[in-house]
Amino acid sequence: MSGSTNRYTVPPTVTVLTVMKARLVGATKGHALLKKKADALTVRYRQLLKEIVEAKNGMGDAMKGSFFSLAEAKYAGGDSIKHTVFDNVDRATLKVYSSQENIAGVKIPKFESVSEPGETKMELTGLGKGGQQIQGCRKAYLSAIQLLVQLANLQTAFMTLDVALKVTNRRVNALENVVKPKIENTISYIKGELDELEREEFFRLKKVQKNKQKVAAQELARKEAKAAGAAAAYDTGAMQGNANGITSADLLTASKDADLVF
Repeated sequence: MSGSTNRYTVPPTVTVLTVMKARLVGATKGHALLKKKADALTVRYRQLLKEIVEAKNGMGDAMKGSFFSLAEAKYAGGDSIKHTVFDNVDRATLKVYSSQENIAGVKIPKFESVSEPGETKMELTGLGKGGQQIQGCRKAYLSAIQLLVQLANLQTAFMTLDVALKVTNRRVNALENVVKPKIENTISYIKGELDELEREEFFRLKKVQKNKQKVAAQELARKEAKAAGAAAAYDTGAMQGNANGITSADLLTASKDADLVF
């Protein structure tokens, strides 16, 4: 049967029916929670997609400005600008820290760029020539790096949410289209079998009662026939006695012996 393949193979008992009803309640609650989770992830997913598009548009303009600033610095500072910058840098002024963000139970990596406070040697770089262009190039690339970190953060969160959203949607679809219908079909099957067993038991009890009534009627008829036979035999004996001149009263007094004389 096609319906038998879309249900669990379980014995049709009241205990199993109770277990299946509990499983259906759990599956319904789980489906509702996963649906809410999927909705929350979808909202955040769309927000990230919009932010990524905006960040990429801004990233193009920032990188374009950074390359123009670098070209200006090279033109103003000459070929020695690379060595001038390297000699005045001893530590990174921009650091990237990673953390985790929880969105509807999904842990998403988060990156954040932090500028170290305080004066740096770069403030005095290029005093001879091209200092203004070098500082402008530095600020342009600093802004570009911050945008890159932001874009990396958004894309990482986007890919993580994409995987989590697909998994959640698969679970929602599995519960909605496979698990819940299978449990409901199993419950319907068990109820049908229990109703059939109840009808069979009722028919059996009715048949037993009918057989008992039949036996009782036969026993009553047998007793009535026996009583009727005894009464008929008694009447026949009485009639024969009357025919012989012996009444029913003579049965006790008719045979009277003669007196004995000693």
